[in-house]
Amino acid sequence: MTQPNGGDLLVETLRGLGVDTVFGIVSVHNLPLVEAVDRDLRFVPVRHEAAAVNAADGYARATGGLGCALTSTGTGAGNAAGSLIESLSAGTSVLHITGQIDSEYLGSGRGFIHETKDQLGMLRAVSTHAVTVTDAAGAGDILRDAAARALTAPYGPVSVEWPIDLQFAPQRPTGTPVPTAPVPALPDAALLDQAAALLSAARRPLIWAGGGANRARPELAALLDALNAGLVTSNSGRGCVPESDERVLGNYATAPAGRALLAEADVLFSIGTHFRSNETADYTLELPSTHIQLDLDPAATGRVHPATCALHGDAAAVLAALLRRVTSGVTETSWPARVRKARADARSAQRHAIGPQAAINDAVRAACPPGSVIARDVTIPSSTWGNRLLEITDPATNVFPRGGGIGQGLAMGIGAALGRPDVPTVVIAGDGGLAVHLGELLTLAQEKPDLTLLVFNDGGYGVLRNMQDNHFPRRSGVDLTTPDFERLAAAVGLPYARIAAEADAGPVIKEATACEGPVLVEIDLAALGPMNTPFTPPVKLPATATAIAAATPTDTATGQGGTPR
Repeated sequence: MTQPNGGDLLVETLRGLGVDTVFGIVSVHNLPLVEAVDRDLRFVPVRHEAAAVNAADGYARATGGLGCALTSTGTGAGNAAGSLIESLSAGTSVLHITGQIDSEYLGSGRGFIHETKDQLGMLRAVSTHAVTVTDAAGAGDILRDAAARALTAPYGPVSVEWPIDLQFAPQRPTGTPVPTAPVPALPDAALLDQAAALLSAARRPLIWAGGGANRARPELAALLDALNAGLVTSNSGRGCVPESDERVLGNYATAPAGRALLAEADVLFSIGTHFRSNETADYTLELPSTHIQLDLDPAATGRVHPATCALHGDAAAVLAALLRRVTSGVTETSWPARVRKARADARSAQRHAIGPQAAINDAVRAACPPGSVIARDVTIPSSTWGNRLLEITDPATNVFPRGGGIGQGLAMGIGAALGRPDVPTVVIAGDGGLAVHLGELLTLAQEKPDLTLLVFNDGGYGVLRNMQDNHFPRRSGVDLTTPDFERLAAAVGLPYARIAAEADAGPVIKEATACEGPVLVEIDLAALGPMNTPFTPPVKLPATATAIAAATPTDTATGQGGTPR
């Protein structure tokens, strides 16, 4: 038998955490790690290092555990950086192991193959923590500490750079478990009493749940019961209470119905949300003046909206403590009905706005069981109905790039599908976003997860195209050449289907999700027809840009100018 090395140490650490799948690209600077993972776990050879981190990210979200990505040093680690930013933005538990040159030459600046300047500094900028393995004896402790940090609130990616000679160095696995995180202390009793008193006196209470509420689902549901409250969510908080629940307005705070409901509420209780710019109309959304804010991070208090009462701590523990203190019975009898009306109005308005795409929304939800992950790249269907109307019942199935970067959806979906192999996964992507990592179609074909890829083909970057058509005299960089998706699917061995009319949506998506293995479904948006209300991103532009657009005659032949095509 060969002497165990760093690869065996990594496998032992991952097995102890229930991780059975690792994503990466093999290199001369990570060979022992890949060899051990491929021998004892499942190694998924993606085609780009960014996709390795995205897939590990999707796996972590879908399983509720740790995702692991292996990359090479230098350019390989640099390629992973953008996806580490996504994991950092989302607070996803990702362990990123990257190779490093031989420790003898580390930092010497000799131009050693795959060497880069201050790789650790780069990784620190895009990770919650980054560290270098400096000797073989300390590698086990470093790995376990890195995994523990990734799994400790507020969560996020942790990067470990590991010189290749120390990866090959003999190891003696000990079975030492990864340490568990300490439980944060509860807020002071007086603050809990103050918050409970405000909630108990509320006649029209609203709760706004962000991603921080996802680990407190039973407690949140019980608080809704106790208060007769309505629930608004951020995109990250979707599914913390199933969106089939009539008390859930959902991710519609900036819709007219959501704004009206917030204007009527007399108390807002926010739980683990950042009030992001795209969910508050660039921070112009008017919120109730009485605001109880619960967040794990003390620095979050009042960052966007002043807090009447600030609570810091673990959401599940704090909500449990509040439940022991709140009293009910003063909520206006008409308030639950008012919440239900706002919910119905918001959804009805959006169904009308998206026109024929409502049939696709309905077909996806009808074809997928509640445990199916629906991964969404940044594209018009995601930014409109995918992030709002498409019903989510479990936060682990709500996978999307929270940092807003395009092109990450397919790899995230592959990771999620391998993390949840017993149910089908659906990926919503645009033709422009898919082109960013087109090579991952080969990963899809090779690994054969139960995944249906819906490609919305409008011949370019539709979000920015609409924005330019509305505000600029001409288009720039938004109209792109796209492949023949049927021939592309055939070239990589994927089954193909096409949706060109509303009537196609139900049967095509049902058949695709029922197939074992991956299917590529092209949604021909030119044939399907436009939305009733063209989508433009909620981005502020200087007055000069709007003035230029208004002064430029519209070219109806090309669609340029102020009128959307």
